[in-house]
Amino acid sequence: MKKNVEKNDNAIVVDNVYKRFKLVYDKPYTLKERLVFWKNVKVGYHEVLKKINLEIKKGETVALIGVNGSGKSTLLKLMTKIIYPNSGKITTNGKLTSLLELGAGFHPDFTGRENIYFNASIFGLTAAEIDKRVQDIIDFSELGEFIEAPVRTYSSGMYMRLAFAVAINVDAEILLIDEILAVGDQHFQDKCFKKLEELKNSGKTIVIVSHNLNSIRKLCDRTIWLYNGEIREDGKTDKVVDEYLKVCG
Repeated sequence: MKKNVEKNDNAIVVDNVYKRFKLVYDKPYTLKERLVFWKNVKVGYHEVLKKINLEIKKGETVALIGVNGSGKSTLLKLMTKIIYPNSGKITTNGKLTSLLELGAGFHPDFTGRENIYFNASIFGLTAAEIDKRVQDIIDFSELGEFIEAPVRTYSSGMYMRLAFAVAINVDAEILLIDEILAVGDQHFQDKCFKKLEELKNSGKTIVIVSHNLNSIRKLCDRTIWLYNGEIREDGKTDKVVDEYLKVCG
């Protein structure tokens, strides 16, 4: 008798997630202030996400939109497990890579080539696997001879080129991207979105935070609008973006 095996089609499940940050007012800095005013330190909390529930299917390309401070980047960081929720749970199913902060994981005193090895190893590639892909990464980044220069000499656009080139070459099943694609010249932005379209068509799961609503309309089938730490709309991109523009446009 065959057993029924339930297939898990979810790449990411966010289950009742709540996140707040601690705020310290009138924080003492010197030793004298700490001794004299320690009783007067005031502590508050800022609720960033309030009981978020959502499922992202394998192969979906999903946008997170909302005004600054609505919780988009925080939710992305929670999915990456850079930070953790105060309550609730996030489950990911598949190898994950992320571009959340420009140049995160890069050592400023090492060259671009050396940082490719460091960064790709963080994503789980072996030295032999990186050897096979290093030229593809360099070619995509278009850094040329600058690949042998310390990354502290790079512009923000060069950082982004290298970070994106590494992230798309680690064969991840889930790709999380914050607003860093707004950095760089139009040629490279177009190149990045073309690559994201290729990844989308190959069945990768993509979650992207962006204020570029035109690009979101082109790339994403589904959009989630966060407002004051809650999901205000979740549905087809054109409908959600139109509603968002009526309120915040």
